[in-house]
Amino acid sequence: MNCLFCQCFEPTAASQTDVCVCVRNPLYLLCSLLAVRSIVREKTLLRMGLSAETVDSCCGGRTQSIAVQDTAVLKPAEEQLRQWETQPGFYSVLLNIFNNHMLDVNVRWLAVLYFKNGIDRYWRRVAPHALSEEEKTSLRAGLITNFNEPVNQIATQIAVLIAKVARLDCPRQWPELIPILLESVKGQDGLRQHRALLTFYHVTKTLASKRLAQDRRLFQDLASGIYSFACSLWSHHTDCFLQQICARDEAAALGSLERSLLSLKVLRKLTVFGFQEPQQNVEVMGFLNAVFERLRQFLECSRQVGPNSSCREKLEKIIILYTKALLDFLEYHPCAFIPLIQRSLEFAVSYLFTPAGEGVTFERFTVQCMNLIKLIVKNDAYKPSKNIDDSKPESLEAHKIKTAFFTHPTLTEIGRRLVSHYFLLTEEELAMWEEDPESFAVEETGGDSWKYSLRPCAEVLFLDIFHNYNQTLIPGLLDMVQNLQGPTNVEDSAQLLMKDSVYNAVGLAAYELFDNVDFDQWFKNQLLGELQVSHHRYKLIRRRVIWLIGQWISVKFKSELRPLLYEVILSLMQDPDLVVRIETATTLKLTVDDFEFRTEQFLPYLESIFGLLFQLLQQVTECDTKMQVLHVISCVIERVNMQIRPYVGCLVQYLPLLWKQSEEHNMLRCAILTTLIHLVQGLGAECKNLYPFLLPVIQLSTDVSQPPHVYLLEDGLELWLVTLENSPAITPELLRIFQNMSALLELSSENLRTCFQIVNAYLYLSATDFLQNYAESLCRSFCNLLKDITNEGQGQVLKVVEIALKVSPILGAHMFQPLLPAVLRGIVAGERYPVVMSTYLGIIGRILLQNSSFFSSLLTQMASECSQKMEQLLASVIEMWVDRMDNITQPERRKLSSLALLSLLPSDNSVIQDKFCGIINISVEALHDVMTEDPETGTFKDCMLMSQFEEPKLSDDEEPPTEQDKRKKVLALEDPVHSVSLQQFVYEKLKAQQAMMGDQGFGVLMETVDTELVRQLQEFLQGL
Repeated sequence: MNCLFCQCFEPTAASQTDVCVCVRNPLYLLCSLLAVRSIVREKTLLRMGLSAETVDSCCGGRTQSIAVQDTAVLKPAEEQLRQWETQPGFYSVLLNIFNNHMLDVNVRWLAVLYFKNGIDRYWRRVAPHALSEEEKTSLRAGLITNFNEPVNQIATQIAVLIAKVARLDCPRQWPELIPILLESVKGQDGLRQHRALLTFYHVTKTLASKRLAQDRRLFQDLASGIYSFACSLWSHHTDCFLQQICARDEAAALGSLERSLLSLKVLRKLTVFGFQEPQQNVEVMGFLNAVFERLRQFLECSRQVGPNSSCREKLEKIIILYTKALLDFLEYHPCAFIPLIQRSLEFAVSYLFTPAGEGVTFERFTVQCMNLIKLIVKNDAYKPSKNIDDSKPESLEAHKIKTAFFTHPTLTEIGRRLVSHYFLLTEEELAMWEEDPESFAVEETGGDSWKYSLRPCAEVLFLDIFHNYNQTLIPGLLDMVQNLQGPTNVEDSAQLLMKDSVYNAVGLAAYELFDNVDFDQWFKNQLLGELQVSHHRYKLIRRRVIWLIGQWISVKFKSELRPLLYEVILSLMQDPDLVVRIETATTLKLTVDDFEFRTEQFLPYLESIFGLLFQLLQQVTECDTKMQVLHVISCVIERVNMQIRPYVGCLVQYLPLLWKQSEEHNMLRCAILTTLIHLVQGLGAECKNLYPFLLPVIQLSTDVSQPPHVYLLEDGLELWLVTLENSPAITPELLRIFQNMSALLELSSENLRTCFQIVNAYLYLSATDFLQNYAESLCRSFCNLLKDITNEGQGQVLKVVEIALKVSPILGAHMFQPLLPAVLRGIVAGERYPVVMSTYLGIIGRILLQNSSFFSSLLTQMASECSQKMEQLLASVIEMWVDRMDNITQPERRKLSSLALLSLLPSDNSVIQDKFCGIINISVEALHDVMTEDPETGTFKDCMLMSQFEEPKLSDDEEPPTEQDKRKKVLALEDPVHSVSLQQFVYEKLKAQQAMMGDQGFGVLMETVDTELVRQLQEFLQGL
């Protein structure tokens, strides 16, 4: 029969499985590789310029038919391939295949990829099925026998592959690698030279990335040995390129430029990572000083060749690479960079802020130069200490150089050019405003965008220079503001753009201008007038002014002006321009989120503004914009809390639709979850009306079997918790969601604390229903958690058990019975971690006080397991309880301990009477904790007693109690800790013990107590 893969005819026993036995045939191997499409994604082929259709050329054009075979065909191929991976000689076959230039390029491409991926799995000696040393030696030799790969993409992969092996084996097991590479680089064959140089770069890059001290020393040894050669190589290829480009030989120049680029990449890694003290190496500092001249040559060259030259793209690449070399050296060796500060600043400032850069610079180069200036200005190593005597000489030297360079004229010109040139909105940005306003309005400017994008880079540079030299720059900026007073002619586009830039600068430097700008007066006298100009061209200024107010709101803005600002926001939320409306919403968030926000000032505008926010949410279409508006809505709801209730109807109706539409946008769904959290908190008990939407959202977000949980889990758990806290009563649907919890507890992630809070919320909401349905599975999860969790985590788990006993002493003890023997054992053993011991005693205290029969059965069970008498075990528990009372810091638990031990009285049990002194000791300590003296009557009162007639008094800043807070209050009223007077309880128990033993016997018992304790006890009990 015909083989399914290579279509050969092999009448063997293997034909029964439809797989032939031509395992020694490399083409058969590659048919298998091609059939298993998972080893290389189709988009990878396309990105590398390899068409999926040409894959069919291997093995008689049969791979296309293989690719469409069903799993019955693919599974044997996959299994065969997995078996071959671990067979000796497999990677030697792959090496032969990708070194065979006669085979189809796609076949060779797959072979080199498969080899490269296998290095991570099988090359290390300790790896399962590791390659033998003999085969590795053979493979290493085969990899560097020739550097004549004709296909660029495959050559790159081979270079990366060799670098991966070098990371593991060079120089110890592969000492010949570097010498062979250097020898090949010196050769005259152009292709061989390029491929060797490409490999040399990838090897250098990989070795430089190793961070262990021993690896770094090895790389430094390598660098010192080859640095001179690398410098001469770079210099040679660079000179060749410049000569060839001057001779108009672009074809030859392109090859030399490529070699110059690769050799520069090598030099960059050697320079930055190859020397511990590079400033002491003449060649290193010589190279870095030469960078400036080479940059000038290449910049001039790029001007001459023009934008359409075949060299243009690589010219820009090498220019950027030179700047990267300087930036990396500055980052890793700031002190060694000090001799280069002057030249770096002169170079960067010359090209950015003088006519020298006109017609030469391009955006990426401008960004790199700005970053160079910024890092020099901001570098902590260049700032002397406040006490000059404590400063390092290097810091003083660097500071002196900077001070000498940044003269008043230089700083003034830099500030002026940043504002008047780099801050101006470009034609492209203005076109984006018109064509795609949402993308313009939410363009990313945070994070590390300053490293790559011109506008955020210019703004960050402005901020850093302004912060360090504000006394010099403030007068110039204020003059620019003064020159732009009053409305600007809407026909004067240049002046409108300039005003936008200046206002941008004033917003960015708000904190620096605190003492120099009376923003309140400026707002009333100038900015309000600007906002009232409704001409469509003036939208630039309306948008910039409302942004400017947002920057100053937390810096200097009088509280009494807030209502006026809310009127402005209300007006601009109806502006015809979408960008203005989005910017206004952002300023509203900053205003509402400010420390000085007052709800009563905002309430008159709440309905109108909230309605307009909802309209904006519906109007915008982009995911990022909807997220931004939702964050504003969430912030408003959070700050006004219950006051939002009358106005959320439309939002509540819209959110389910938005949730459905955002199925493929998990970050938008996160924003919806955040909004729901604040909405539920604002609605309180009325959130029950949201259950039809709310509960399925919680179910999906917290189900770890659903892929979206990776994004939604944290917010989903928070929403689950606030829903429980604000729910007035349990429902079957709300109870059913808890099915998700077992899997969440198994994750043992950073969300465990929230999971425990959710369990507690269920206990407070409906302990009986909850425990009857889920206590068994919850107890299993807790038992598993306690086996492998920190002491703090143990305390959290046990706290849940304690709350279960508090809300339902009988059912809670029964349901969590499997956990309790470990608690009792921990007490007897004297658990060392105070928080855990305190919780142990709280749990046993609850059981002893409120479920004494269960405590007796637990003691009996434990005594039987330990082959002890119950009395002996009880004695150990009481003794340890008395000894570790100081571990309990919470007054509630200290009173609970006293009540629990006193509940053992009256008793004729000899063990309890032996421990009577300890019980009285704990009781007196607890009385000191909870009793307060009335200064007028001189009597004592238990301060932990609660009355149901007490109404909470809320200050203006306090949030109203949630439904869970109310449930806790009701529970507290029933809790012996808050309903039983400890003073009265002690008195009654002692009287009962006295009645049981008689006066004489009781007197003997009291003599076991320290006289000072007796005196204090009598003082507390006087008058009873």
